[in-house]
Amino acid sequence: MYIFIEALRSAMAAIRAHRMRSFLTSLGIIIGVASVITVISLIQGLSQSITRQFEGLGGNALTVHAKNDFKDVMRGKVNYLQFEDVEQLRGHVDGIRELSPAFMFPGGEIRYGNQTASSRQQLAVTAAFMEVNGSYPRLGRFLSESDNAGARRVCVIGEKMIEMLHLPENPLGEFIQFSGEWFKIVGVLEKKGEILGMSQDDQVLVPFRTGQSLIGITRKPSMSITVSISDIGRTEELKERIATVMRQSHRLHAEQKDDFEIQSSDQFLKSFETVTTTVTLVMGGVVGIALLVGGIGIMNIMLVSVSERTREIGICKAIGARSRDILMQFLIEAVTLSMLGGAIGVLLGYGMGHAIASMIPDFPGAYVPWWAVALSVMFSAGVGVVFGVLPAAKAAKLDPIEALRYE
Repeated sequence: MYIFIEALRSAMAAIRAHRMRSFLTSLGIIIGVASVITVISLIQGLSQSITRQFEGLGGNALTVHAKNDFKDVMRGKVNYLQFEDVEQLRGHVDGIRELSPAFMFPGGEIRYGNQTASSRQQLAVTAAFMEVNGSYPRLGRFLSESDNAGARRVCVIGEKMIEMLHLPENPLGEFIQFSGEWFKIVGVLEKKGEILGMSQDDQVLVPFRTGQSLIGITRKPSMSITVSISDIGRTEELKERIATVMRQSHRLHAEQKDDFEIQSSDQFLKSFETVTTTVTLVMGGVVGIALLVGGIGIMNIMLVSVSERTREIGICKAIGARSRDILMQFLIEAVTLSMLGGAIGVLLGYGMGHAIASMIPDFPGAYVPWWAVALSVMFSAGVGVVFGVLPAAKAAKLDPIEALRYE
């Protein structure tokens, strides 16, 4: 232990004696680690934000939507859910807590006075949409069962629509026009921000039956049905029951494949986590190449250091230092340089990640997981060991007499 402490003290003294050279030597490690931490913090921050939104659906939500193969779509064969499916599920599946059908309708431009705007999410929904999807009003109220029963011309809008249409700060009671109809604003949804650069706050929601009247009974919309179940332990049982009812509703024969899919919210979450993990590993690996470049820089400087301190090594050996003591001294110096560079890189990457996230509008905050910090520090130490072995071994093998003669 005494020899180790002395070797560490000697390594720190050598680093302090050549501060600028030590900094430049560690610069490759600093840049590499900072880049890795920055990339991972941004990806993980985005991942956490989206994960929280998926978790808002809860583990007891199932989503039914039409299943379409690419080849069938290219042939002009497109499957749709039917309005009758909603009533079939409501009447023939026990254990459903909430059932929320929704479909997009082509509303065209939205008008308010002389202002116009467009929304990517003009949806016809029921009152259950609020609980099932976690869409709560900031102002006013959500759509009610009576709104749906009477197919009223009322709507709930997202926060961004206020800005896009230059509506008053409190737009309740104002009228906007789309689909050739006037709609009264009865609520404004809480702000949700963006996912993958797409705003979630440009929504316009109308009652489900109002949407049906706008598109006509014969038209088939792109609809999905979200089901919230009472007992999470019966999830698989209810999935099978829903599949049976859906097949009966679509009059599918035994040999025919399902023309619909049933997915749980945790399936969406697992799929997304798989994607983000893959992206994190790929991006981290690509950026991590900079660490290898930094390691080569450390090896070069350590070889120069061995040449400069040849006489010092000879004196140490002459007064009793063993080859393994010399090896430890130079190896510790290389590892210390790498780890100092890694520590600075972690701090720099943490700061850069938060700075970049704050500069992108509505981008979630950066998040640095503990494993990324631990991995960066360990990798930095590994780089120091791998690229410090050759210079350290060269120093340890020096003949003391030849080293003392070195000029």
